[in-house]
This record gives sequence, C-alpha cells and structure tokens, in this order.
Amino acid sequence: MGLGTVVLAMGFNSCDISNDSDFQCPEDFTGALLENENGLVGKWELTGIMADKEVDLTSDGEDNPTKDIYAQYSECEKDTDFVFSSNRGYTNSQGQNADNCTNKVTFSGTWRLTNQALSLVRDCSMENLPLEFNEEKSTFSYKGDYTVTDVHGMKIRTEVTFTYSKAPNDLESAK
Repeated sequence: MGLGTVVLAMGFNSCDISNDSDFQCPEDFTGALLENENGLVGKWELTGIMADKEVDLTSDGEDNPTKDIYAQYSECEKDTDFVFSSNRGYTNSQGQNADNCTNKVTFSGTWRLTNQALSLVRDCSMENLPLEFNEEKSTFSYKGDYTVTDVHGMKIRTEVTFTYSKAPNDLESAK
C-alpha cells in the first residue's frame, strides 16, 4: 500500500451513529473568512512527504529505504491537492490531473483556520490539523503518526510530515 490513501484520509474516521443516539454530526463551517484565512484560499499541491523512519515503497528489486516517501511515489500518487474556496468549501483530490491514473478520488467539505489549526468537516467527521507555514506563507505542512506498509509487507509506525505548496497560478494572483 502506498501512502496516497493516507494523504487523503487524513485520519477521518467513519463512525456508526445508528447505535449512539447522543451523537451529532459536526456542523459545516459557514460565514465570512477571517483575515488570516484569506491566504489559504486557492489550490495547494502536495510537494513533499517525509517520514521519521526509513521506508522502502518501491518494488524495484533493490533494498533502498529512505525517509523521502514522496520521491518513491508514482506521478498519480503525487497528483494530490487541496482547493480551499472563499465560501468555506474545500476539495481534496488525488489522481485527477496526471495521465492514466486509476487512483482518482475526491473528497469535499467545509474548512476553517483558527490559530494555525486547519479544521475540516466532511461526511459527519471533523479533522483538526495543526499547520506550520513557511515565512512567505507559500507552503504549509502538518504531521501525523501513521503505519506505513513497506514493499515487503512490513508495517512501520512513523511520524510523517506532509507538505503542500500554493499552486503557481494561485501564488502569482496572491501578489
């Protein structure tokens, strides 16, 4: 298994609400964007995935583990992005732009950025991701603990950092 599914799943957990009469789905985020949120509007492309432990994801016949998971990804797995809109809607897609991808997936929901924490609501679930922005606010990253299955089937528990960069067209329009 590549880590592509993990990139999109981002910890969203499905839940069985039929047995829990007290459970309420989180409400979608609404309302005008705050000033600090305006910089997130636009397209952000996956540009890096680094693990704390070395992992070999490639079936190239060589034992060559590395911490750089992104370098081991196919073009279709690398083709992952977020698009944040000014109406608080977002999409998180994979495999939509690269050629001949069989991993086409898109999720959508609503978002809010509060004190560098990105909150995402979709499918009756909420995820909170503490973001770190670079000085220019042209990239953001977040970390999480994941179990990655290597090319030999070994499960490796490691902290993984995902990095997204503002799409070049959106970066130009922000200037």
